Amino acid sequence: MKKYIKLVAISIIMIISYNVQAQQVTGDATETDGTTKIGKKEDVSKSSVLNGTIRVIDNKGTKKFLQVKNGITLLTDTTTDGGIISTWQLGGTLTDSTYIDATNRIFALDGIKLLSPTLTAGEATTAAIASTASDASSHGGTGTGWTVLIRDEATGETKKLLATNLITAGRAEFSIAADGNLTVTATGLAMGTSINKISVYRNGAKLRASVDYSLTADDTITLNVSATAPNDWTTYAGDLIEVQWIY
Repeated sequence: MKKYIKLVAISIIMIISYNVQAQQVTGDATETDGTTKIGKKEDVSKSSVLNGTIRVIDNKGTKKFLQVKNGITLLTDTTTDGGIISTWQLGGTLTDSTYIDATNRIFALDGIKLLSPTLTAGEATTAAIASTASDASSHGGTGTGWTVLIRDEATGETKKLLATNLITAGRAEFSIAADGNLTVTATGLAMGTSINKISVYRNGAKLRASVDYSLTADDTITLNVSATAPNDWTTYAGDLIEVQWIY
């Protein structure tokens, strides 16, 4: 009986020894400043990007640390009635180059606002948020066509724009009413549009930007006639002025 008890005791000691060895790692698991072997710090009450951690103990009693990194933020609430609550959420500093393999899968973003550029004078280079149901950005929704993602520099928000609206164009024709008239109305042309994006034609012949014409106000082109030969020219009643622009 005593011999049997000794065997059982020896067996228990061997099992305990094995478990202790299973918990060991190479080198010290924790330095004196609390930094672990892989550079993580336990700081449950003051979690922050890269420094916030959660300590867990596995089924062998090994102490481990779960840490956030690379665009994931850990928030810890220590004032709740049920104890400490730690939450992982998107948002933070991207510390490493990140690649997502979408092979044979769909990667999509729902809920992106669709913008529709306005065409009224003074607002031609701004965009308004479309509000119709067909503009809803949702897989399986009713929207059609192709869109491109853009960034609002004022807010940093990602929005989308129909590819057909990526370059917006306008066109107007104006008939000269009397000899020497120089003001041409081009409804929809906004002040501030680059002169390099505006083309003006007189009876089909192209005029020279900034030399033969200028943008002087919303909806308004002013012709710059010349009396100097050999480039002298003027306008006559019935001349047809065509204005084309993009933005």
